[in-house]
Amino acid sequence: MKQLIWKWARRSAVTLLAVFIALYFGDLAVYKMRGSPQSQVHVNQTLIVPLKGNKQEYDYIGASDVPCSVSIFSQNREDACWVLRRNQNKATRM
Repeated sequence: MKQLIWKWARRSAVTLLAVFIALYFGDLAVYKMRGSPQSQVHVNQTLIVPLKGNKQEYDYIGASDVPCSVSIFSQNREDACWVLRRNQNKATRM
């Protein structure tokens, strides 16, 4: 019984890995065929400065347009646009 469970777990893991790899490279192929489409997303940036007594100070740096790739996964070292649109506030710790 244990061997059967491990056999199915191993098959499931290999199948999920194969699906992920196929999806990633399929997304890359479509991205390249479309001419590497890019866009920009308006992102607000905040700096988090640590203070005494485990307190923090939030300093607004400003807003900027960040380039992004129009794809499912991050391509060309840029985040996917749908990820940036969902996370338009970027906080950086000092």
